[in-house]
Amino acid sequence: MRRQNRVDPQGALVAVAARGTLMGNRGCLHDDSGNIVRLSARDAWVTCLLSFKERQRQIMQPGHYTELFFLDEATALAAGHRPCSECRRERYVAYQEAWARTFGLAKRPTAKDIDLQLKQDRSERRENVVSDLKVIPTGAIVQAGKGGDFYLVRDGRLHRWSCDGYGLSVSPADVAAPWVMVTPACHVRILRSGYVPALHPSLGRR
Repeated sequence: MRRQNRVDPQGALVAVAARGTLMGNRGCLHDDSGNIVRLSARDAWVTCLLSFKERQRQIMQPGHYTELFFLDEATALAAGHRPCSECRRERYVAYQEAWARTFGLAKRPTAKDIDLQLKQDRSERRENVVSDLKVIPTGAIVQAGKGGDFYLVRDGRLHRWSCDGYGLSVSPADVAAPWVMVTPACHVRILRSGYVPALHPSLGRR
């Protein structure tokens, strides 16, 4: 059975067989029959490890949070999720430090402050059209026009996104514009400031 719990770069939930490299959580999104009935149940959208301290879970257990799955961290950041502060503690601290550098903060921000900014940026990203991909940092994801394919930006070139991995490297000139920035603005900024997301192993073959 294919459950509707795989997350695409815009945060939509799709039903595919592939699971991905990270799990996530944005509250209980399913009913007692395992059907998705909402896209969010809380402001905190997090990204977790697939396994942690040998904990075992029944997928989409009634009344519990909905287990979501991502191709990789770049996809999770594009969808508007941040690292979990428990199971991905080291990555969460690095993310907080990048956030503090980016926004000129004297100390690391709280999870609540991050979550509120992400919620705002998620609602605005569909209007963010970019014309020059040279200014987009590695790890950000763009869409080729409204409703077009998603592409990961890496070192000024593009890799088409799919639920199974990334395609071959192509030049931006080979893909039709305009481009819509999918990754929320705050995440684009922390990527530019030096936060390096974990990318899917398929890129090692590209």
